[in-house]
Amino acid sequence: MSADGRRRTAEIVPLAERAQYMDGFRAALVVLVGIVLLTAPAALTVEVGDLAYATGAFALAAVGAHVLFTLAPRAQRLVFGAMLLVDGAFLAWAAYATGSAESPVRFVMILHVIAVALLASYRTGLKVALWHSLLLTVVFYAQQGGLLDPTTAAGIGIGTPFQRLLEFAGLFWVVAIATSAFSAVNERELRRRRYDTEALATMATNLESVTEPNEVAATVVEAIATTFDFERVALVASPDGQSGSVLASSGRVGDVGARRFDPRLSALANACAGRTSVLVNGLDRADDAWLAELLPGARNVIAVPLVAEGHALGLLVAVHGRRLGARIARRVVSMAERFVSHGTLALRNAWLLEQVHRMAMTDGLTGVANRAAFDRALAAEIERAARQREDVSLLLLDIDHFKVLNDRHGHQVGDQVLRLVGATLTAACRDFDTAARYGGEEFAVLLPETGAEEAVQVAERLRSAIAGMPSGVDVTVSAGVSTFPFDATDADGLVAAADGALYSSKRDGRNRVTAAAGRPDAELVPDTPA
Repeated sequence: MSADGRRRTAEIVPLAERAQYMDGFRAALVVLVGIVLLTAPAALTVEVGDLAYATGAFALAAVGAHVLFTLAPRAQRLVFGAMLLVDGAFLAWAAYATGSAESPVRFVMILHVIAVALLASYRTGLKVALWHSLLLTVVFYAQQGGLLDPTTAAGIGIGTPFQRLLEFAGLFWVVAIATSAFSAVNERELRRRRYDTEALATMATNLESVTEPNEVAATVVEAIATTFDFERVALVASPDGQSGSVLASSGRVGDVGARRFDPRLSALANACAGRTSVLVNGLDRADDAWLAELLPGARNVIAVPLVAEGHALGLLVAVHGRRLGARIARRVVSMAERFVSHGTLALRNAWLLEQVHRMAMTDGLTGVANRAAFDRALAAEIERAARQREDVSLLLLDIDHFKVLNDRHGHQVGDQVLRLVGATLTAACRDFDTAARYGGEEFAVLLPETGAEEAVQVAERLRSAIAGMPSGVDVTVSAGVSTFPFDATDADGLVAAADGALYSSKRDGRNRVTAAAGRPDAELVPDTPA
């Protein structure tokens, strides 16, 4: 997988497409030699038939290579490279046959090097240039040694044949090096952009598998830190954008505790206000105390706002890490903005999904959990408590004479009382307790890891707190308490036991707490040895 991924990243243009262009070059070369054969046979240093045979053999080799390239995908690179060597050999022969130092075919060698440098790579272009130079030198010394017939045409250059060879070689290498240099620059830039685009696509794919806001933020931070080699990255955001917390970070970050980031108190506030990226040399504690503490000693900082629906939800702050004042490439800024844009959309969707889920599990009037959320929490806690052999207690609280309160003071006052009861329960509960509206004027509180005696104390505290609410009317509640596994061994039984205790409180005068009496067969169940 990784090897194939690297190959795809390196291959900017498909090899098959590059091979097609080279086939076109070879066809044009065959046509050029054919024109020389027809129009200037006197300039040839070999028999017309010999050059024709060589040209035909080269054409057949090109056709054969094309067929092999198509039928043997695993050998494509080998075939492509081998034909470049064949090209050089044929060009050297054709140049010798059509006048050697005075041959127009020699300039086709320059075109061949340019084509290879642009279509293959600058390294391959230099290698082919070296191959052409070697063949030209071999042909020259073969002529000098009598292995090949010397050129008979009058020279059109100045100096000896060797000097003309050097002149052509100089021109040849100037063009080869210049073309390869420009090709290297373009190739490097294309590879960078290809790598950035693939990294962006990978991040987008990874974002599809995460739904939690913190997971989304972590995916974005990891992708940006890896792709752009940032030393430190932090994503600070909130659904409303008024203040933000650190959702994810990479590298060495400081501890800001529970304090939140207020963009209005930051020198980088214009990144959020103007919804545009900001680059600064460093973070000043006087202007950016929170960020300076989060990213101590940060230099070459880029701040990219998270913009959704025209509003900034926060910032992604990254430390480039190079020497102070070093310029961050515009390409990096532009691509980082694209990464953040995709991440912001995913983060916004995660928050919306979280909000929808919260609304589906929350009572709209009181703000506490609804009946469905309570049933789910009760089943989960019973299962956990049974597995770990712990107690779980349930409180059921019913507002006394709520119908009379509604009839006397109106339903708006009744709704306000329900809201106040919900807020009182929420404020008095632990983080892992569950306060819920069970139905009508009845509330439930689930107390994990709480025994019967402690649960009665909690119920009394809640009863007193509700009686002291600033509601403007007298409000009291009756409560029933049951505990797993003493009063029941399942969720339905626990609710039934608490409900029975609640009705006992009602029957005994209301505004009181009653604990369930335990299972009728509790004394018949032997203790399980630990």
